[in-house]
Amino acid sequence: MTSQPNMERFLRDWRQDALNKAQYESAIFIGDKLLALTRDDNDAFWLAQVHFAAGHHARAHDLLRKHSLIGSNPSCRYLAAHCLIKQGCFAEALGLLGEVTPAHLLVAGRRAKRKIVAGGGGHDRAQSQNKNQIQHNQQAQEEAKNEEEWSTRRYEAGMCYLRGLCYAKENAFDRAKEAYKDALRIDVQCYEAFTQLVRNALMSADEEAEFMQSLDFNGVRAVGPGGDGDGNGEGSDLQTEPGDYVQMLYQTHLSKYGNPGAFNTAVESLSTHYGLAENADLLLARADLLYTQCRFKDALVITSSILQDDKTDFPAYPIHLACLYELRQTNELFLVAHDLADHHPDHACTWLAVGTYYLATGKIADARRYFSKSSMMDATFGPAWIGFAHTFAAEGEHDQAITAYSTAARLFTGTHLPPVFLGMQNHAMNNMTAAEEYLKSAYQLCRTDPLLLNEMGVVLYHQGRLKDSAKFFRQALLVAADTGADPRAWLGARTNLAHAYRRMRYLDAALEEFDAVLRDGGGKNAAVLCAKALILLDSGRADDAARVLHEALAVNPQDPVATELLNKALEEAGVGDVVVEAGSLVGRLNAGGLDLEEEEEEEDGNGGEEGGEGEGNPELAAMDRFEAELEGRKMAARARMMETGGGGRRGRGGGLGGGGGIEGDDAGGDVMMDTSDDF
Repeated sequence: MTSQPNMERFLRDWRQDALNKAQYESAIFIGDKLLALTRDDNDAFWLAQVHFAAGHHARAHDLLRKHSLIGSNPSCRYLAAHCLIKQGCFAEALGLLGEVTPAHLLVAGRRAKRKIVAGGGGHDRAQSQNKNQIQHNQQAQEEAKNEEEWSTRRYEAGMCYLRGLCYAKENAFDRAKEAYKDALRIDVQCYEAFTQLVRNALMSADEEAEFMQSLDFNGVRAVGPGGDGDGNGEGSDLQTEPGDYVQMLYQTHLSKYGNPGAFNTAVESLSTHYGLAENADLLLARADLLYTQCRFKDALVITSSILQDDKTDFPAYPIHLACLYELRQTNELFLVAHDLADHHPDHACTWLAVGTYYLATGKIADARRYFSKSSMMDATFGPAWIGFAHTFAAEGEHDQAITAYSTAARLFTGTHLPPVFLGMQNHAMNNMTAAEEYLKSAYQLCRTDPLLLNEMGVVLYHQGRLKDSAKFFRQALLVAADTGADPRAWLGARTNLAHAYRRMRYLDAALEEFDAVLRDGGGKNAAVLCAKALILLDSGRADDAARVLHEALAVNPQDPVATELLNKALEEAGVGDVVVEAGSLVGRLNAGGLDLEEEEEEEDGNGGEEGGEGEGNPELAAMDRFEAELEGRKMAARARMMETGGGGRRGRGGGLGGGGGIEGDDAGGDVMMDTSDDF
């Protein structure tokens, strides 16, 4: 203690004023003089904090070490470790932090809270006034002790967060996830740890919900009048309301494939009671939900309003760019990418935007280069990794795409999207066993994504397991309807369901589904019309089939499949008594050309209904010759597609993915860039 308290007070006020105004040089200059005057550890710690805020991380660490403060208390150790991390010394920082979270910290918070509540539950009125005074003093001492413990715990939680950063840099993602979770178990207000868990998709939707239930939101305390934890009056409200508020804020950041009811309740409460209706974070959460429902126009309206108010709101860009890609707004993508490149060339979102623009315009090599640049600038940026993998899928480079998607799956263990894309690529390579395994692993992470359910149905369909495939197609449509998804986005799943019904000989049900596809899709799908005509031919309704085929030719006059089938329908209408077995003739139109995909016969006993009846029958033999001719056309079309590189299909979020359809399916194979998500 010096003999100049007035000068100390003056210098501390000056230092704080300079720090409040971000005048770091002034704060360092005055803080140095104050430390020389007092030689107080608190003044040394404050000066180190000013150095850290100014970006002088090495000087801050050296100051702490010079005054032997690193081992003195958690706050100094936290600051020293943070300085080392900022300098890239992750191994040294981890050695300072330790590799294990102290076990007592994970339970001490709840125990302390119970002590406070128990101490303030009222007095025994039979006790004397002297006894009450003693209890009051004891309670005050207990609260002071708890306050000190609370401050220590918050720094310990911060050290768990830093420990997680170090593990992530060492690619030990499981240990990083546990460190982040420990930080929240110790202090639920450690938002940095929560952000790392959610934005990096380290937990599945079910795991997020379970973890949220385990957190002690009741331990969140308000500081101020009435917030002393006495359990009465205003203080009782302040003991519960802050925790509820924090829990609702966190709920809006969780996976949108999780609990939509809880999300909507949280958003409604935060919007009406706390004035957050126009808050950018809540608007972005709404846009994320709309994006998962394939309501791209609605999501784009929200992200555009967010970026109009603040062009540096980088978390909004992945969804904004994905919506622009889906809606084929290449001019807007060009403007966004150029604006970011001009003003923010050091941010990963900039090169994500550039890569998405090149992908949208078909310049795959350029897109790959910029996606790679984005991922190198931020190794935990999920959209860049997914976009990078999509470029290989777009060119039909399945092996490279599988490698890239596998990297994304290793980095972002909580999202189901990389396993879905891996399943798509194996499906495209006709490796159905591996495709099914990847899709099953994705299904363990998420059971409410129509894209995943549709892909599982497609793989099962090609394995001849028609009843199981139809179940997944129906489930995909039910989930899409329950979540309010755009019905037009899932026409592919409905088309696939119709084909499964056709193969199972549920012809009336198949016709109903095809009619629904034509109704929702505006009746402009020649492939679906051909498929419907095949069922009518199969039912002996050649006249109706001819009418439908005329509609198909009105949509696409050059359609060779519709032309051939129309000739067959007219021929059968003239014969009048021939039942046409056309189950393996359905065509499929892709963006790159005509792809007549072969129907596999069922191996579970259903195949006998579709084959083997035409031996010795000249009319069915003629049908066999017709099938062989169409098979030749299919092979020729496939060869043309391979020459033009048209083997992939566009999908959600700036990517291309294999699989997704059976026949005439252009919408079922959509893929999504997120993680959240937020992949």
